[in-house]
Amino acid sequence: MSEQQNYRDDLYSKAVRAGKRTYFFDVRCTKGSDLYLTITESKRRFADDGKVFYEKHKLFLYKEDFEKFAEGLDGAIDKIRKLQETGEFNSGESEDYSDSHSDDSEDVVEDDDAVEEEVTDISFEDLGKD
Repeated sequence: MSEQQNYRDDLYSKAVRAGKRTYFFDVRCTKGSDLYLTITESKRRFADDGKVFYEKHKLFLYKEDFEKFAEGLDGAIDKIRKLQETGEFNSGESEDYSDSHSDDSEDVVEDDDAVEEEVTDISFEDLGKD
């Protein structure tokens, strides 16, 4: 891969260390020139034999979802701050959670088998690369 191709794919990267975790925010570009964001959480772990490895979890956020994602994140952070200020929280399910996950949601899938059938084995690491 040429340096020019690599530059097109990886447009911005920011690492944020937070305690035992590091979060990576990477702006990338697909072959079709669509921008997307990957958020990677990396945690240092130790295997049974004592060797170090990094456990990673990655989210892919596409441009059509940026606004909804930001609204959801802002709302959740605001709620956490309010609950911490008032001390009015417990370990039970909140009303906000159950209301936002009701049966009339477009994203709810009732049949677990249907979800398994829709899943395909795709390597997102290769997204946008020739």
